[in-house]
Amino acid sequence: MYVGFIGLGVMGQPMALNLARAGTPLVVWNRTPDRCDPLRAAGAAVAASPAEVFERAETVILMLADEAAMDAVLGRGTADFASRVAGRTVVHMGTTSPEYSAGLEDAVRGAGGRYLEAPVSGSRVPAEQGELVGMLAGEEDAVAVVRPLLAPLCRETFGCGAVPGALLMKFSVNLFLITLVTGLTEAFHFADRHGLDQRLLRDVLDAGPMASAVSRVKGPKLLARDFSVQAGAADVLKNNRLIAEAARKADLASPLLDICHALYAETVARGHGGEDMVAVLHALEARTDGDPVPVRLEERA
Repeated sequence: MYVGFIGLGVMGQPMALNLARAGTPLVVWNRTPDRCDPLRAAGAAVAASPAEVFERAETVILMLADEAAMDAVLGRGTADFASRVAGRTVVHMGTTSPEYSAGLEDAVRGAGGRYLEAPVSGSRVPAEQGELVGMLAGEEDAVAVVRPLLAPLCRETFGCGAVPGALLMKFSVNLFLITLVTGLTEAFHFADRHGLDQRLLRDVLDAGPMASAVSRVKGPKLLARDFSVQAGAADVLKNNRLIAEAARKADLASPLLDICHALYAETVARGHGGEDMVAVLHALEARTDGDPVPVRLEERA
């Protein structure tokens, strides 16, 4: 049986390519058809519809933008849902609310399928290199099926218990990532406005104890004002919103996350949502220059 892969965006396309290049029999579909072309060239079959992917595949990976896209692909709320998921393992690798994932697990299992959360940590470059970190949550039999399948995508995978444990773990990781990159960006902005050599700042950071794989990737981008996307600002805003909602539901303080929420909302409002997350620099510069974009909380979603 084929493995299905639906959703060939910034992350999904290189992930699917790594599966195909590893010899996985793959059938793919994407709403924008030309995103399938590199997969076809790599030997994957291209389906005409999501229904065809489920017909041909026993395990189907979903790397989709949001809950609405997932429901549409699954045919959730229609008679097609049960026929698509029955007897199959549905692998949710995107980012949604934990409540949505828990409800989807119940629905898939109720229709006779298996369900696994498998979000990943990493952006476009680790996805291309097969160096993502996977977090798995679900029943043990589903984990046993999917873990070896993810080997071409992930340098390591971690079991996170029951659904939605993997998504909550990813939220914890992304909270650190968002605040880390925002702090790094603010440091470059601070140095710039004080007339310091930002190349020297990069070198000092790289030589010191704060250096990390993240700073060594994002520092050069800030130095060059290179906003080409690795992790898009709009996606970061979405993640920030989901994490903030989870924090509020648990009555947790999240002051650093909250200021990042505002800054990424301003970044997106200024038209930089399709740029890399270091484009938050635009929001910082605008605040310094006395030209912030006011964004109401309800507009931050």
